[in-house]
Amino acid sequence: MASILDEYEDSLHRSVSGQQSRASVGIPHSGYVNARLEKETPIFNKQRIDFAPPEKINSLVVSSNQLCMSLGKDTLLRIDLGKPDEPNQVELGRKDEAKVYKMFLDHTGSHLLIALNTSECLYLNRSVQKVRALSRWKGHLIESVGWNKFLGSETNTGPILVGTSQGQIYEAEISVSEGSLFSTNPDQYFRQVYTLEEESGPAPVCCLEIERGIEGKFFIIATTRKRLFQFVGKVPEGTEQQGFSSIFAVHADHLPSFREFPANLGFSELAFYTPKLRSSPRSFAWMMGNGVLYGTLDYSRPDSILSDERVWVYPPDIDITVNKPISIVLTQFHFLLLLPDRVKAVCTLNGQVVFQDLFLEKFGLLTRMIKDPTVQQIWIHTEKVVFRYHVQRESRDVWKMYMNMNKFDLAKEYCKDRPECLDIVLAKEAEHCFQNKRYLDSAKCYALTQNYFEEIALKFIEAKQEEALMEFLIKKLSNLKPSEKTQTTLLTTWLTELYLNWLGILQGDPSQRNLYLDTREKFRTFLSSPKNKDCLFNNRASIYELLASHGDTEHMVYFAVIMQDYERVVAHHCQHDEYDEALNVLSRHRDEKLFYKFSPVLIQHIPKKVVDAWISMGSRLDARNLIPALVNYSQSASTQQINEAIRYMEFCVYQLEETQQAIHNYLLSLYALCRPDSLLSYLEQAGTNPNRIHYDLKYALRLCAEHGHHRACVHIYKVMELYEEAVDLALQVDVDLAKSCADLPEDDEELRKKLWLKIARHVVQEEKDVKKAMACLSSCALLKIEDVLPFFPDFVTIDHFKEAICNSLEDYNKHIEELKREMEEATQSAKRIREDIQEMRNKYGSVEPQEKCAACDFPLLNRPFYLFLCGHMFHYDCLLQAVFPNLPAYKQAKLEDLQKKLAATSQPSKSHHRPKDADTISLGKGQQSREQIKADIDDIVAAECVYCGELMIRSIDKPFIDPQKYEEEMQSWL
Repeated sequence: MASILDEYEDSLHRSVSGQQSRASVGIPHSGYVNARLEKETPIFNKQRIDFAPPEKINSLVVSSNQLCMSLGKDTLLRIDLGKPDEPNQVELGRKDEAKVYKMFLDHTGSHLLIALNTSECLYLNRSVQKVRALSRWKGHLIESVGWNKFLGSETNTGPILVGTSQGQIYEAEISVSEGSLFSTNPDQYFRQVYTLEEESGPAPVCCLEIERGIEGKFFIIATTRKRLFQFVGKVPEGTEQQGFSSIFAVHADHLPSFREFPANLGFSELAFYTPKLRSSPRSFAWMMGNGVLYGTLDYSRPDSILSDERVWVYPPDIDITVNKPISIVLTQFHFLLLLPDRVKAVCTLNGQVVFQDLFLEKFGLLTRMIKDPTVQQIWIHTEKVVFRYHVQRESRDVWKMYMNMNKFDLAKEYCKDRPECLDIVLAKEAEHCFQNKRYLDSAKCYALTQNYFEEIALKFIEAKQEEALMEFLIKKLSNLKPSEKTQTTLLTTWLTELYLNWLGILQGDPSQRNLYLDTREKFRTFLSSPKNKDCLFNNRASIYELLASHGDTEHMVYFAVIMQDYERVVAHHCQHDEYDEALNVLSRHRDEKLFYKFSPVLIQHIPKKVVDAWISMGSRLDARNLIPALVNYSQSASTQQINEAIRYMEFCVYQLEETQQAIHNYLLSLYALCRPDSLLSYLEQAGTNPNRIHYDLKYALRLCAEHGHHRACVHIYKVMELYEEAVDLALQVDVDLAKSCADLPEDDEELRKKLWLKIARHVVQEEKDVKKAMACLSSCALLKIEDVLPFFPDFVTIDHFKEAICNSLEDYNKHIEELKREMEEATQSAKRIREDIQEMRNKYGSVEPQEKCAACDFPLLNRPFYLFLCGHMFHYDCLLQAVFPNLPAYKQAKLEDLQKKLAATSQPSKSHHRPKDADTISLGKGQQSREQIKADIDDIVAAECVYCGELMIRSIDKPFIDPQKYEEEMQSWL
């Protein structure tokens, strides 16, 4: 088998060096790896909104599907994007030259702030139609608003932060009073909390953002043109409504932490990305003079929320002195830059421009770009046109970027639903690990790819990385389908060879003991894996050959146990004289066939334990199949060892109640050989009924005769009802035993007498004991003194028989008297019978003329009739008709014959002169007279009354209607 694997490895070398002949040896590869990826729609899909504004668009904001648009000088248009056909127009009511500078809409879409270029600010709530002026805000040009996402509601903003063009940060709160009788100012308060400065002094607050971390900690991000500030502090629980003054108060004497960049756009803009299922942003992008500062937000950090920061410089075609960016929007993996005539999308993973959309000059210059964070839609407008971008499957190519960055886990995460991409990532990761000598990790990845099996296997073989090759084969094996049986066979066999080689190397190195034990455990896990079980079972012969070639008997036994090849396990133990282990395997798995096969060997060495195991198996073992093992064992064993065989046979007979003749015969032979006392008790316990005896009587008789067990032979003769032979043999043993045999034929007095005569003759002639002979007379009533006298010799005096002779004579006298009495009783009986017969002849009865036949109900005297003692009267023919069907067949035949004879005697004679007593004369030699024929007919027909005799009793279960005529009778009743 090892040579086969060597040849296979050589074939791998040839298949690759022969260049890329892709005839796979065994492991198939899918076709999707080289397939061209399908053409997909753009990630950012632009849509022009079908809207023609009556005036130029000054500003546009959108949040929570609520869009607000400033048109011309004095018009405000509000649109619920869920109901775009129901726009709401509101007039600002300004008569002066004031223009809308900026608009700010909160995250709920309920609160709208309108900053005017006259340093005034207006407020409009979604639920009202009237714009309100915020008097406390007057005199400040509003640049940014930090909304409170944690305490705000549809009628109240909660504490918010407001940034001005002069660098001041104010804290304010706006509330709408519904149903109030008197109009009140919506701005609850407006107080300064901090001033942002740059090198030259106060600078406009370009952006404000409020976020809450863990344990009640708040993070406030504020930006100027060149700086990004962070204010971090806790607001005591229950005092959130009091605002953020305490956070800014901490930094009253010193500057907060900030990031500063030298270049200056004249403004800056901060964008955030918030996943749909989260309430807090996950990443940020700050557009400033040197580029875009991108990073993630880590709310668990103590002093700064910003994490993983890096600056992506602007693409080469963006010159901040000529066409500087106007706005920025951040998505999950891109930030979009708005330029006067185009939109650029830059990937946040690698800083490359992945999308550019150029706008036609007819639309005018692009003014602003914003994003609705709730629905992830991007809006762009000029003074005349509004566009909307839909973000579709933004992560489709992210896997490729992560892969090129060697971030393979992230790459696999973003292509887990695209197997063709996942395969590319796995192949790249595998190659990366291989080059960095992380061979095991490389093998795990290669096993999941669809790369050619031969190439990968050869890479590890050439690198002499057997452990990695094993890992690759194991993973590849686990990914095979059940139908790929050939490939599974190849891999399991190859892995077995590799494991055995590796174990052989480690076993010889004491310093590698722990590694050896670990590898051995892995090998055993591999052999016992349920997934590999069928393959290993079907190819167990090859595996056995491999194990044998390596001399690994330990794992050969282990593998045989897994394959449930217990025959091989037991044979192995027997070959190594490990009989106890072999018996333990048999007892544990309780396989009857293995017991039958190995019992002849085991019983020679551990007889008691083997018999104990047999007994524990109970009725599952057929004792007949174990008899050969016992016979071979008992022929060469001592009496003490034979006792084990007897113990098991007794268990079968008395506990299992076996009835098989072979078992009883063998037990009988063991008893005859070693336990004669048990032999007789066994025979007596078996009984004397031949039909209920389970041993062979003839075999038992021969066996007992061969071993000289006469009493047992006598018992068997009695069972066979060979009483003469029993008595003959018993007389050789014991006269009393012979007497017990002589009384057995109770129904045959002649035989009993014969048997007792044998005993008497033996006593007289062999033992010459007259008194014992006389005792025989008293034991058997059938014997008389005259039967025994011939056996005595002539010189015996009569004194010995005097009493017996007298008793005999008295018995004869009694018998004669009894016969006389019986003769007198018989004479009297005969006399009484003759008198009764004479009386019956003279008995008569009277019949009235009106009497009728009991059967046909016609007058009785019209035809011959019968009169019975019970009083019933029948015509002859009516009685014959009623009696004939119920007679036995032989009587019916006899009656027909008698009727024919009677008809023959009734024919008129040819002679005109008939003798007077013609009916009484003989009709010829051997023929009956007419009167005798009539008498015979009467004996049959008129033996008893048909209504009162046995005939009526026998017909009690006869149906009233003949079954054959039942249908006809039933039809007649309908």
